[in-house]
Amino acid sequence: MRIIQITPSAGDSFYCENCLRDAALAKAIIKLGHEGLTIPLYIPLPSEQNGSAGISPIFYGGLNVYLQQKSAFFRGTPRWLDRLFDSPRLLNWIGRMAGMTSTRDLGETTISMLRGEKGRQIKELDRLVEWLDTQENRPDIICLSNVLLAGLARSIKQNLGVPVVCLLQDEDGFLDGLVSPYSQQAWQILAERVDDIDAFIGVSKYYTHTMQQRLRLGPNRTHVVYTGISLDGYESHGTRPEVPTIGYLSRMCPDKGLDTLVDAFLKLKKNEKLREAKLRVAGGKRSDDEAFLKKIRQKLRSRGVIDDVEFLPDFDREARIVFLRSLSVLSVPEKQPVAYGLYVLEALAAGVPVVEPASGVFPELLEITGGGLLFEPNNVEALADALGSLLLDPTKARRLGEQGRATVSEKFNIEQTAEQMVRIYGQIAQKCKDHDA
Repeated sequence: MRIIQITPSAGDSFYCENCLRDAALAKAIIKLGHEGLTIPLYIPLPSEQNGSAGISPIFYGGLNVYLQQKSAFFRGTPRWLDRLFDSPRLLNWIGRMAGMTSTRDLGETTISMLRGEKGRQIKELDRLVEWLDTQENRPDIICLSNVLLAGLARSIKQNLGVPVVCLLQDEDGFLDGLVSPYSQQAWQILAERVDDIDAFIGVSKYYTHTMQQRLRLGPNRTHVVYTGISLDGYESHGTRPEVPTIGYLSRMCPDKGLDTLVDAFLKLKKNEKLREAKLRVAGGKRSDDEAFLKKIRQKLRSRGVIDDVEFLPDFDREARIVFLRSLSVLSVPEKQPVAYGLYVLEALAAGVPVVEPASGVFPELLEITGGGLLFEPNNVEALADALGSLLLDPTKARRLGEQGRATVSEKFNIEQTAEQMVRIYGQIAQKCKDHDA
């Protein structure tokens, strides 16, 4: 099959689980012998994906999307001018400035994008459809990376006549975080737009059930395919750091719970047996995270432990593997329930146990892998106790890590994920052909 995946890009500034998942999936589908193509939206794909096969020109360039939202003049400008605003260097700079847009602008642009052919970025949609509707680009099936792209589906189906599927991966947090009335409007528009999509594929049972309820989707319209990762380079070396070391791998921001982890770390340092413990933080940041990180550093400095904490600048694939090998345990204490945790799979692939909140996907994920412990969400004491139990018992930590590594290798490898996805794509494409016949 010729499979096209439309993927919003978050650029290089922070560890974006959706970007990494989509990239790994696209590569694995190509390795299976299918013709795959990734279409990046907004800003260029992360450099980690550079050189991979099947990447189209960028569409819906972030600056053009913004300008067309704000001014009718830019909704009628010629393509040569739009092309200047799609300069990769310019868009990468904008990506680093992400988070500076006002909440009102963010809400209005989200609504416009969801409205698709009725939105203010209709020029961008027409350009995308025209590009897809050529002999060399026409797909057998199109996969939207998340439901925030549902506004593209109607025009694509009407003009190309190909099935459209949509992944479900943590959109609810973004939509619920929009200011009123945009959050309510977005959910209402989505409930109307889901009929334009042939099937939905969730990254976990938890999240699939969540979105079935919120979008009023029948079970016959949804599938579950767990996120997989490439296991190359994650082979266990069987050694753990001599000094107890906690790791954090995600965007350095409040929502991901970095402040919660820091508070738990400070409590652990009061234990005489853990006075030498270290905390290593990786995953990058956006410009609007700087004030938060400044407060974190000030707290660590005031407690006299700033030298025991490292904030690492690099988080590409090779850097992540080296980073994970330096850890005794990893924890990203998310403050809200999440659909999946790519960092959990990466840690377990390296044989590192995890400590995660008992919310969202984590009970499901740790029940399957057996690779870590759960704690009461947003409870610093509970997090410190769970981390301490592993740091003070290396044998238990090693056992959980190895159990998790074996399960990830067996059930969460990207090749298996790609095979399941392609099988679903084939079923949907055949059903659409039968219906048209």
